[in-house]
Amino acid sequence: MNIKITGKELKATEAIKNYLEEKLSRLEKYFGEDIDVLATIKIEGNVQIAELQVKANGENFRAEAEHKDLYASIDKDIDILEGQVRKMKTKNDKQNKTDSIRKIENGFSVEEKPEITDEILKVMYYDIKPMSPEDAKLVLQDTPHHMFLVFINIDTEKVNVIYRLKDGKNFGLVEPEA
Repeated sequence: MNIKITGKELKATEAIKNYLEEKLSRLEKYFGEDIDVLATIKIEGNVQIAELQVKANGENFRAEAEHKDLYASIDKDIDILEGQVRKMKTKNDKQNKTDSIRKIENGFSVEEKPEITDEILKVMYYDIKPMSPEDAKLVLQDTPHHMFLVFINIDTEKVNVIYRLKDGKNFGLVEPEA
């Protein structure tokens, strides 16, 4: 831990430095010992102000508190900083959890699962309505999230499938022979 203390109208004593080191050790459980701290202590009127700026793991945290007692100001700053660090850690943990859930949902997992092959994984049920291929095309255009539509062709009375081509502008039609 690297601590730099600046005093304005107040001398930074060895006791203040030791107190700061002791209190800042609460942050070491979050970052280890790779912490840079800039502490500014000053007096304004009858209050003593302690401002702490902490840089650790590429993150910056800042707290400023005033009290009649400098040690109480430091305690208040440490509580504020620890709250900020906990909030950041919780946010990062939640983001990491969400990312790993997304990876699993997209077919990527932390542990490789055996690949499933030759299995029917999803079954969908829906009504097949009689209509002309032109009407089926209009229905498919009205539902942009569907890639195909199964219908009964009113002219041939057979099941047909109309689908979107890869160009996204044109359609294909599947008709059974005979």
